[in-house]
Amino acid sequence: MHSIDAAAALEHLAARDAVMARIIGAVGPFGLQPDATDPFRALARSIVFQQLSGKAASTIFSRFTGLFDPDGGAEREVRRSDPAWAPVGGPFPEPLAILAASDEALRGVGLSRQKVAALRSLAEHFAAGELGAAVFADLDDEEIIRRTTQVRGIGRWSAEMFLMFHLGRPDVLPVNDVGINRAIQKQYGLEAAPKPADVLRIGEPWRPWATVACWYLWRSEDVVI
Repeated sequence: MHSIDAAAALEHLAARDAVMARIIGAVGPFGLQPDATDPFRALARSIVFQQLSGKAASTIFSRFTGLFDPDGGAEREVRRSDPAWAPVGGPFPEPLAILAASDEALRGVGLSRQKVAALRSLAEHFAAGELGAAVFADLDDEEIIRRTTQVRGIGRWSAEMFLMFHLGRPDVLPVNDVGINRAIQKQYGLEAAPKPADVLRIGEPWRPWATVACWYLWRSEDVVI
């Protein structure tokens, strides 16, 4: 099962977890919109956005795409879990184009040396056919995580976000996500932030729709509950 059935997910979550039922009632309809654009763009964007504020990252990413095409499109600053989010279209460089670009040009748009190296590593994996839309379609979640984390600069959390927000995989539970852990602590009345084992225990009733539950936890941070 590689897609989200929102109606089935909400029925399951509400029946299995009273806290989640309350959160769903307060937040409203499920609004995660998977990004159906090029997976190379999605992973490149995740590299650029790491450890930066949304505004700074959006500016750098727009300059980066502008290196290859002036009509590359400006990045929005809406949070990815916000129902108002929508994918940005426009041209995006092919892996070989990034590999052909000089370090000076890439650094000139505001990318750190580490991110330039990470983007080159990502481009190499896609150019070699080790990663790509057709490849991802045939793999389960853990194998996608294993392969994408072989790219320099992509860790497990980034791979999990890719599974959720790009591929729309229904049962992803990022145990180290700060926002999810903060929401769990608040909504489930914990004295401290949950450890990974706690997240897995609390989240077990959510399966096979953990992605949907996580989206509601993120949104609960923006709703008075």
